[in-house]
Formats: sequence, structure tokens, C-alpha cells
Amino acid sequence: MFAFRLILASLRGLQTNLMRSLLATLGVIIGVTAVVSAMSILAGAEREIAQRFESMGADQIMVVPGSGGRGHRQARLDSLTADDAIAIREECPLIINTAAERSQPMQVKYLQKNMFATVMATTEAYQEINDYKVESGRFISREDNRATRKVCVLGHKIARELFGEVAPVGFRVKIKGIGFTVIGVMEKKGFLGMREVDSQVIVPLDTGLKRLFGFQFVGMITAQAGDQTKLDAAIQQVKRTLRGEHKIRAGSGDDFSIFTQEQAKERVADVTQIFEIVLYSIAGISLVVGGIGIMNIMLVSVTERTREIGVRIAVGARRMDIAAQFLIEAAVISMLGGALGVVVGMAFADLLEKVTRVLKTFTPPSAIVFALIMAGCVGIVSGLYPAVRASRLDPVEALRYE
Repeated sequence: MFAFRLILASLRGLQTNLMRSLLATLGVIIGVTAVVSAMSILAGAEREIAQRFESMGADQIMVVPGSGGRGHRQARLDSLTADDAIAIREECPLIINTAAERSQPMQVKYLQKNMFATVMATTEAYQEINDYKVESGRFISREDNRATRKVCVLGHKIARELFGEVAPVGFRVKIKGIGFTVIGVMEKKGFLGMREVDSQVIVPLDTGLKRLFGFQFVGMITAQAGDQTKLDAAIQQVKRTLRGEHKIRAGSGDDFSIFTQEQAKERVADVTQIFEIVLYSIAGISLVVGGIGIMNIMLVSVTERTREIGVRIAVGARRMDIAAQFLIEAAVISMLGGALGVVVGMAFADLLEKVTRVLKTFTPPSAIVFALIMAGCVGIVSGLYPAVRASRLDPVEALRYE
């Protein structure tokens, strides 16, 4: 009952200077908004990345040019060829399929419609490895690749943007000024890993390397393991095969890097962790500024209510009661700012998603709880010094205060 009266006394104290109390919450509102927005952006990004990686098969092994170590081989981006993919498929018993690929943004044109898209040159195995189905027409074949035919398969999104509701199979588009016949349209897939496949154009590997890119080297080789439980052994087979193909001496570093879905997730997690540190640091600074604002307001309040404090002590109030009242006032200001900050933060995160159309935000319940706890802690810590100062006032000097 006494505690309830103490809370009511604190609320009446805040109500007396309502505008000043609301202004004191402003710093906490900004800080909590920053915390909730940062956590929403990061949680949404992590969930989006996880979903994208889940679209990749857990049995896939990705090989890219360049070494992850130090030395002159690290900068090499011309170490993988289509023949390497064939060698991996033929010489690695644990590998059942491989697909070499190279991609690059290029201009794609149909009549008066002109746009940039990711043009990817690959083999017929790409479809099977990624379980990526054709919606209409057909996928590129081995014969298309051998004959370096100028044919292409459109992603679902780019097909709609170039042709609308018209079936594009049989029509010709120009890629880098060269005419390609559309032989198929892929299903709506969204993402495969970090690549938006709905916005890409697929051409035969040899056609792309010779006619579009002017390179004989590929950007990545995807190998499919027959048994996920033997993924590490499959990686070792791939590594031995490539070192043999590239004639790398014992003790020398690789001129390629190998990673799996899990390893790719770990690499992305390392990057997101850096963003977490940066965003949380900014949010933390905002909360500290808000706490300083509350402390200043509470110190002013202690000074203005010095006579009131003296009267209360004179009629029997304990110093602990005085300190508790000011602590409660600081906590109420902070929690009010925290609640408003959560609402503003969630609204701001939703606005960012709608405006950017790139960010995918998600506000987990844990973020709301964390933000409110942080707001409460800031209020208590900020109100601690003013509360102690108020409780230590000399009642005689306080009653004389004008």
C-alpha cells in the first residue's frame, strides 16, 4: 500500500511539469527507436539470408577462383575452366554432377524495350543441381553448348518485363547487340543463394564465353555430392582433382577456394556481425544521450522541489522514500519513452522496407523486450544520482530554500 502511494506521488510530481517530463522522454524515444530499428533490420536481413541459403541444396560444393590465403595466388581470378568441371565429375566418385558458370550484367533488348540483366553462361546440369524448373519451352541442352548456339532462357521476371503477357519462346532478343533466340522461360523462383534468378538470362556456357564475355575462364563451379554425410570427403576429392589439373606442387597454396552452404552462411554471419556492432553502437550512444537528458531534468526537478523535500523529511519521510520517489519518476519517464520508441521504431522499420524495396525488416518479440529493459535500465541509472542527491538534502537548509 505504501509502495502504491509512493508511485502515485511520483506520478503527481511528473504531472506537475508535464511538458518538461515529455521533453525528457525525447532522448529515450530516439534511442529506443534506433535500437528497435537496428534490431529489425538485422533480424530481417538474417532471416532473408537464411531463406536464400536454404534455397540452395545442402549437397552443393561451390568452387571459386582465387585462394583465401596470402600470396600471389590470392588475386588470381582466371584459374577455373569448364574442363575443371568435367574433371571433377569424372574423377571424383562422390560427385554426381557439376555445372560451370560465369555471369555478368549486360544490356538485353527486345524491340524498343531495353534493360540491364544478369547474363549467366552455364551448362545443362545447372537446372538439375538447383532443382530449377522450366515454366515454358525448354532449358539449354548439351548440344546447344557444343554447337555454341545463340539461344537463351529467360528468368520469370525479365520475361514479364520484356514481353508482358506474350509467350516469348521463339522470339529473339539482343544481348550486347547479338541476337539470341528465346527457347524457354524459367519458373518463378526468387533467389538461389544470394542470386536473384528471376532477373537473369541463361545462355550456353561456350556461347557466353566465346561470344559475350571473351573469356575462357569460369567464375564458379558447382559440384553436387551424392551423399551429404560424406561432404567433407567429397571436398577433399575435389581439392585433389583440381590441384592435379592445375599442376600445383606439394606445399604450394591452392589457386581456388571451396565452400559449402554452411561455410557461406558463416562468412555472411561474420559480415552481419560487423553491422551489428556498428548499429548497436549508434543506438547505444543515442540511449546514453537520452539518459543524460533524463539526469539533467531530474536534477532541475530536485532543485525546484527542495522545499517540498525538506517538508517531507520534516514530517517523517525517510531518506530512502525520497530516493525511491525520484528513482520511480526517472524510471517512468524512461519507460514511457521506451514504449513510444518501440512504436516509432517498428513504424520506421516498416517504412524503410516499403521505401527501399530492398531491405526486409522483422521485429522479433525479443527486440521489444530488450529495448524496454534497456530503457528501464537507462532510467534507473540516470535517476540514481539525482535521487541520492535529493535524499541527502539537509531538512533545515531545504526548508529555508526559496
